[in-house]
Amino acid sequence: MTMNKKPKNIFIQGPITPNFIANTIAKHQSKTSIGAHNIFLGQVRADELNGKTVEAIEYSAHEEMTLTAMHEIREAIFESYELTCMHIYHSLGSVKTGEICLFVFVSAPHRKVVFKALEDVVERIKVVLPIFGKEIYSDQTHQWKVNN
Repeated sequence: MTMNKKPKNIFIQGPITPNFIANTIAKHQSKTSIGAHNIFLGQVRADELNGKTVEAIEYSAHEEMTLTAMHEIREAIFESYELTCMHIYHSLGSVKTGEICLFVFVSAPHRKVVFKALEDVVERIKVVLPIFGKEIYSDQTHQWKVNN
């Protein structure tokens, strides 16, 4: 696979705000070849374990390795689907329950492709990227999150 472009930084410190999401979408109004967008927002859940509730997740990553792997995923998705553009953002640091930690946004000329492409990219992100979440509980104990 040719690395013809520099890997894009996907990291945002703390939660991804509704304002950031809205501004990202608004920037695409000038791209008139786009006929469809699809968005995935990952939100921190208040899971319970042994009577304790998750209050936040603290995200960390091997950043260089993550950006290289994300670049490979991006290239593979663009090879597989007729997309106009794709944006991926993931939080680092503390994100409280109810806040957004992952924002994936794909655009294409036609609608059907954005559904398939979005599911594919989100599944690859969850399986491949070395991003780690430490769940912080209401009693300030913690445990490393395991993705199902």
